[in-house]
Amino acid sequence: MESLSPNIFVKDINETIAFYKQLGFQLVMSVPEDGSPLVWAMVMSGNVNFMFQTFASLGDELPTVNRKDGGSLLFYIKLKNILSFFDAIKDKVTVVKELEKTFYGATEFSILDNNNYLLTFAEDI
Repeated sequence: MESLSPNIFVKDINETIAFYKQLGFQLVMSVPEDGSPLVWAMVMSGNVNFMFQTFASLGDELPTVNRKDGGSLLFYIKLKNILSFFDAIKDKVTVVKELEKTFYGATEFSILDNNNYLLTFAEDI
């Protein structure tokens, strides 16, 4: 195995891209590329990438894809300079769990993205 790239189902890809750009991600690919309403997109920051796709674009192909906003999973993202990153985004996002030092030595905080997915950012300090 070489990598894992979550493909997250969302209602509004443009809104989701705008949210992730606030976190420092850049749009690297989208379908279609001609400016029509997007059905898929990929964002990247460092070695972390997410793909976003509309439910409708896979409805016929994968009928078992169905859920409400959010999910029963957490995306754990390691980064450097967590304190300055937190200060830069804390007023732009919904913080679910403030900065804290964990028993295993990491400094972490958690936020909700615009689709109610939980993102936990961590740094081993």
